[in-house]
Amino acid sequence: MPANPRFRRVVRIGPVQVATYYDARGREKHAAACTAPRCGFCTDYDSRAAAELAARTHRCATR
Repeated sequence: MPANPRFRRVVRIGPVQVATYYDARGREKHAAACTAPRCGFCTDYDSRAAAELAARTHRCATR
């Protein structure tokens, strides 16, 4: 398996990007990561709906 995951279906919801990828065991995972400076929000989810919900409700603590 490649060390760097290949992200598919990347969408941006506000400052958060949501993407789908396969983990090291071949399972489909979904990541949500904030692109705002000094935020640090990045999580992995098993479902796309959960990742998009986290992106929609995310509020940066640095603001």
